[in-house]
Amino acid sequence: MTSQTHPGSSAASETYLPEGLPQPAPTEDGLDAPFWEALTRHELCIQHCAACGAYQWEPEWICHACQSADLEWAVVPPRGRIYSWTRAWYPVHSALLHRERPYLVVLIELPEAGDVRIAGNLLGDPFQDVASGANVEGVFEDHAQGNYTLLQWRVIPTS
Repeated sequence: MTSQTHPGSSAASETYLPEGLPQPAPTEDGLDAPFWEALTRHELCIQHCAACGAYQWEPEWICHACQSADLEWAVVPPRGRIYSWTRAWYPVHSALLHRERPYLVVLIELPEAGDVRIAGNLLGDPFQDVASGANVEGVFEDHAQGNYTLLQWRVIPTS
């Protein structure tokens, strides 16, 4: 699950997203820093309440379920299923103007993290058939320039 060359990317680029995009960084309050740090280790961490056991995404200072402040970060498998998706045609940043369009944006449900949902890109042919409920796995995309890692998704082929 730790590949840098992705289906649909050109030989000149080893990453799905081109350089020139704003580098992701933790929010000013640092609340989501453990998420970004975990990605550099090729781990997916989701906020977890030690009081009631609920998972949550986006990170917050208190638990969505019980309002406890006893929150921690749990490593969860980067596997899930497509909850929803869209084929996007509009380049959301000038660095994407010359990138192949469309691209696929997915909302992934993580069953091993209380079914919380996290958004990302779906790798592969931008014209592929996409099915809600399809199983996916995370692909960690390292960016040496800027020293950060992104999490992309790819469909797990059915046998």
